[in-house]
Amino acid sequence: MSPPIARPFPCFIADAPQEGRPYGQWAKRLEEEFAKACEPHAGEAGAPLDPETIRWFPERGWGGRVYVPGAGRATEPSGGGEPEEGERASDPVLVEYFGHVSFVRSEDGEPGDLRASADFTGVTAEDNPQWKIDLSDDVIGAWRAEADRGGDITLVWGLPLVRGAVAATAELDGEVLDQAPVQDGRFTLIAVDAVRGFGDELYLEVRLWDRTLRQIATESLYDEAD
Repeated sequence: MSPPIARPFPCFIADAPQEGRPYGQWAKRLEEEFAKACEPHAGEAGAPLDPETIRWFPERGWGGRVYVPGAGRATEPSGGGEPEEGERASDPVLVEYFGHVSFVRSEDGEPGDLRASADFTGVTAEDNPQWKIDLSDDVIGAWRAEADRGGDITLVWGLPLVRGAVAATAELDGEVLDQAPVQDGRFTLIAVDAVRGFGDELYLEVRLWDRTLRQIATESLYDEAD
């Protein structure tokens, strides 16, 4: 028997992947939904999404929906075009779109009620060689504890930028809240983040592990520069 604990954070709340990487007509349908979500950002990003560059991450289920994260590049560098006479050519900004498509999986396995969310960034792994994990995240729900305590249910997906990663974990103040294998060099996690009411606000850390269970990389979802 174990006594009640002071910090009852929800652990391992997400379903494991039920399907492999999307392909065929299903991949095409996901691409169309993701591209639609990216369209409103094309003006600010400088170029629309190039569907040929989309890469999908392992699906995870939570709250009755299945989430398939994705990322892709713009069709051309942001701010492209030939420099005017007398101007120096600048390095292109490698704009990346990121987000996810979610759906409800019916009893017969057919997906329905597709919804997509997308954003973009000019801060990419190519410009940050010190990164060991290329992470993206999005809040997909809320966790409410007693009083004003709680946090954000957060979808996290990433690319290991170091060799040998076979598993990823999401930790909150040293406690593992989710774990997933690295599949085809990619992983997806769902865990509560930005937890308030238990002392200082707590933020997730993502860790990578090799076959000997040695930690080989860690990144926080909280950027102190923000």
